[in-house]
Amino acid sequence: MNVPLFQYKTTIQVCNSILCPETGGKKRKSQENRLLRKLIKPEIGRERLKAVNSIVSIVFGTRRIAWAHLDRKLVVLDWKQNECCQLMKGTYLSSVYLEEISSVISKIPKADFYVLEKTGLSIQNSSLFPILLHLHTIEAMLYALLNKTFAQDGQHQVLSMNRNAVGKHFELMVGDTRTSGKELVKQFLSESVLMEEPRVFFPSDKIVHYRQMFSSTEQYRIEELYDSLLQAVAFYELAVFDTEP
Repeated sequence: MNVPLFQYKTTIQVCNSILCPETGGKKRKSQENRLLRKLIKPEIGRERLKAVNSIVSIVFGTRRIAWAHLDRKLVVLDWKQNECCQLMKGTYLSSVYLEEISSVISKIPKADFYVLEKTGLSIQNSSLFPILLHLHTIEAMLYALLNKTFAQDGQHQVLSMNRNAVGKHFELMVGDTRTSGKELVKQFLSESVLMEEPRVFFPSDKIVHYRQMFSSTEQYRIEELYDSLLQAVAFYELAVFDTEP
């Protein structure tokens, strides 16, 4: 109790962590699991997350679907987008969704997990219902078509990640609103060339292509492309490595 700034409760916690280290470890693990449940749905065992070798991060909007394929060293193996302008036209025909989404999936690389962005749009706003219907339809089809072995083993390969949690990780939130990640992605591209150990690695044989792709979209709002990369990085840092940048 004579240690400066130590209060009674702090002293109890310190003593317990020394005398009963397992208790402290269990409490810490419980807190980690609780945070993980808020970040990712459905719930996945820690051992599966720790063993992941590569993921495909997928972000979709009203006009396009984008994906980023990263391995556990944060090397960008693939990073693309696909325009899907026909989906919200007409009467949301299931056959059209199947055709469009199947076409996209045929281009997406294989990975241990497919991580989908979970939108924070409120169902209470009736004017947003057409957009919500569209997003939920795409989400459901991606869950069904990418979970190819679920019927046999019951193991989820498709996960949903909280959009605002990714925004908070990269300090992109202004109140409850998430701002654009374009400048951060631009910084990642620059660091991959200028730094010996950048946060994200773009292979030397692809860096020119990715920089050109970024430049060609910079004047437009291609947020899905930027967000797919940021979500992949956040997934590794928050769910796999448990580290803060």
